[in-house]
Amino acid sequence: MFALWPHWMRPWWLLLLPLLGWLLWRLWNRQKRAGRWQMILPSAFHSVLLSGGSGRESKLPWIALGFGWLLALLALIGPSWQRVEQTSQKPADPLVVMFETTPEMLAADSPPSRLEQARRKLLDLLQVRRDSQTAIIVYAGSAHTLVPLSDDLTTSKNLLDAVKPSIMPESGQRADLALIKALNLLQQGDLGQGRVLWIGSSLTDAERQGMRASMTGHAPQLLMLGVGTAEGAPVTQEKGGFLKDAQGGILVPRLDGASLKDFAEELGGHYSQLRLDDDDLRELGLLDGPKEMRSQGQTVRLDSWADQGYWLLLPLLLLAACAGRRGWVLCLPLLMLVPQHSYAFEFKDLFLRPDQQGQHLLQRHHPAEAARHFENVQWQGIALYEAGDYAGAAQRFAQGNTAADHYNRGNALARSGELEAAIDAYEQALERQPEFPAATANKALIEQIQEQNKQAAAEDASEGKSESEKDADNPSGGSSDQQQQSQQTSSQNAEENDSSASSAQLSGGSGTSDAMPDDDEPTRAPSRPADSHISGEQRQALEQWLRQIPDEPGELLRRKFWYEQQQHQEKAR
Repeated sequence: MFALWPHWMRPWWLLLLPLLGWLLWRLWNRQKRAGRWQMILPSAFHSVLLSGGSGRESKLPWIALGFGWLLALLALIGPSWQRVEQTSQKPADPLVVMFETTPEMLAADSPPSRLEQARRKLLDLLQVRRDSQTAIIVYAGSAHTLVPLSDDLTTSKNLLDAVKPSIMPESGQRADLALIKALNLLQQGDLGQGRVLWIGSSLTDAERQGMRASMTGHAPQLLMLGVGTAEGAPVTQEKGGFLKDAQGGILVPRLDGASLKDFAEELGGHYSQLRLDDDDLRELGLLDGPKEMRSQGQTVRLDSWADQGYWLLLPLLLLAACAGRRGWVLCLPLLMLVPQHSYAFEFKDLFLRPDQQGQHLLQRHHPAEAARHFENVQWQGIALYEAGDYAGAAQRFAQGNTAADHYNRGNALARSGELEAAIDAYEQALERQPEFPAATANKALIEQIQEQNKQAAAEDASEGKSESEKDADNPSGGSSDQQQQSQQTSSQNAEENDSSASSAQLSGGSGTSDAMPDDDEPTRAPSRPADSHISGEQRQALEQWLRQIPDEPGELLRRKFWYEQQQHQEKAR
């Protein structure tokens, strides 16, 4: 019997039970009025003459009313006999794409260029695999993870649009390094064996030898998609002019499809040449559905309960059908039991939730007002950030514990001048998501600003010390005009050094993250700290320059890849 007892989702509605009982008792024992006849006739005749001659009054309406109120109360309490169940079925088909980003990919034999054709093909593949995990590695003379294993199509598209040869820190061709990174990503992802897709135009002998060494044992399947034509075309560089070979002649890279096909088959994979339709992806088996699901179709029972009180509405509808009859008007109080929130009502509340109202206000550039509408603390942080309340934004972001939350908190802290706390926030973001380009770049940026502040302070101290030594050597002290001119020159030099350092280091556009609901999250690079030695005009010019930073992550990727390459070289030493 205990197992049949339901779970009540909103038991506080039981507080209405005494009130409804008292009201029903008053209605049951009410005295029936008959106008002035009650004052004229003796009380002994009231029961006979004023009640239709029977002396009785029907109590059926009050019984029906009480039954209807009880049903409405039980429906509001929310009885439930089962938990919400959800079938978790996500494709277990991880894919790592190795994307060649060498100058040869700018050849125009696949118009407008090999790089653009490969980018469009990869975007088509990501769209087909939007529910599957896909990672992207770009390589030239070094290999770097552009996107870790993820199904975030928006982030992948934004970063792919910024890929070009000039962002790569090392020239050359090292597909073997990209393959090592790809295998590590598949191993860390723990989503199954997965597959590796190479998109490029050529492989050197050294690359092939390194890839053979990596593809041993139970290695994943290697798929190859060649870009270009056998005739080839000159390479137009980004700054103009044609790419030349070691002898000074114009380089014409050609696609050797037969050699690439033999190499793919040697490693147990497949090769196809890039085409405008989807036949190339279909030949490689990339358009086939996933062979297995991540959770094998297991049903997961969640902690929430399914509200089954709506079944009680059926007998209520039967009672409501009789509401038009005489004497049933008292059923109207049932409508007063509809649960509603107790807040100031506006017409737009009928159609938009508070968070939706906040989003509309944020899109219309009213962030301060949007922050008052948002119920979601992360959206409140975004609105406060846009409104310039960086301390309030940092407090809101601190309530979350994802990588995006700590990254946004670091941006807000950096904007408010709390550099040490900002670095700590970026470190926590990287602990939760090691492959976070924006967090890595902003952390390095703040560390550089701190180092420059220390150098500027040291230079100011050394200049002040040298001036004091000169004064000690010259007891006469010179004229007061000379001393004032010397102090102004020293201060001006310090400000110029500090300002030039900040202009050289503060860069990097917006980052992207799958934790927030929209593209309005505050991901601008942090500004100069409040305690720097720059003048008010320089600070205002710097802030204006920061607002004009474009939302193009190409420069951010270039700095990130350069930073990773520097770390790799230091470890190699």
